[in-house]
Amino acid sequence: MSPGEFSRRTAWSREPSELAALLEGAKQRGEKLIDLSQSNPTRVGLVDEGVLAKLRDPEGAHYAPLPRGLLAARESVVRYHARRGHSLSVEHVFLTASTSESYGWLFKLLCDPGEVVIVPKPSYPLFPFLAQLDGVSLEHARLMRHDGWRLDMEAIERRLVAAGPAVRAIVLVNPSNPCGAYVHRDDAAKLISLAADRQIALIVDEVFSDYPHAELSASSRLSFAGEDGALCFVMNGLSKVALLPQLKLAWIACSGPEVRRDEALSRLEIIADSYLSVGTPVQLALPSILDPVDSKQTGLRRRMAQNLDAIDAAIKQVGPSCPVRRMPTEGGWYAMMEVPRTRSDDEWIAHLLATERLVVHPGHFFDVEEQGVMVVSLILEAEVFAEAIGRAVRCWSRG
Repeated sequence: MSPGEFSRRTAWSREPSELAALLEGAKQRGEKLIDLSQSNPTRVGLVDEGVLAKLRDPEGAHYAPLPRGLLAARESVVRYHARRGHSLSVEHVFLTASTSESYGWLFKLLCDPGEVVIVPKPSYPLFPFLAQLDGVSLEHARLMRHDGWRLDMEAIERRLVAAGPAVRAIVLVNPSNPCGAYVHRDDAAKLISLAADRQIALIVDEVFSDYPHAELSASSRLSFAGEDGALCFVMNGLSKVALLPQLKLAWIACSGPEVRRDEALSRLEIIADSYLSVGTPVQLALPSILDPVDSKQTGLRRRMAQNLDAIDAAIKQVGPSCPVRRMPTEGGWYAMMEVPRTRSDDEWIAHLLATERLVVHPGHFFDVEEQGVMVVSLILEAEVFAEAIGRAVRCWSRG
């Protein structure tokens, strides 16, 4: 088959990454590894088998093709936000199959092919794929490491001026992933003002917003839900909120000035009606999942606090000359580690795998520009994590 038969949007390299090749080699050799990059809650002792019973409502045998989703399901989303102090209208909520699908719908809603969306950097490695699939161009807003991973607001303003009306939206990940910084309140106010003045939208991904750490700053904005100063789309979903990625349900909450908001809702309804992607059983189960979700999150936050303490203890155990440092974090599921630059990031990955049978993410996986940054997941079982991170810190310390 000729490559000309297919869309250029899907002409991605399919060569495995160096890490993927190393992992496949270890798998073929039957090596037992500890994956410190694991972010799938169903792989780290957080399986909720009781959720299966919630999917057995007999009404799930019937089909109601409602573009925004079943009313009772959307009402449970509104209650979830109300418990966090956010007032939403059920008519402003759309259910989707995932936050990835939410991004796709919003790119379609806001952008013609070739128009620009500004996204944070470092952040999700998935953004380029999602943007390319919808013919959207990406510009990057740098998160400044030396300033606690705050957005480079001056750079955003320069890009808005340079790109002009081609910029259709600014994406915020709150807290940022993997950096763990919530949007600073001053930056949030500036972004809302810029978005309102330039008639562009804010797309705010808040999947990690329920997982603040002890170091959370009073100057951080926890959520944009219900923000009416600019057209705003807040996304969340069961994958992180309820530790249920397998159920495939997320949502978009739209807010903003009435005229722009209502036009967005009308157009988004047609997009949603074109896909109708969310299954009926999970919609019926949503109230029984979301209403008691706070207690489930408490257990995971406790586990992550233990794992952050385990990192600090491992560094302390090496001694005052330890060259490894845990970067400050306000929230989310990851911790970033600063390690010696005696090896490249990829060399460190290979060395950890070969000598310690440990897997971590290199910083460049998330577009971290500097060398010497490793990323570890905080959701592993505390005992497993403590033993593994101790080995990793000692390995990094030996250089």
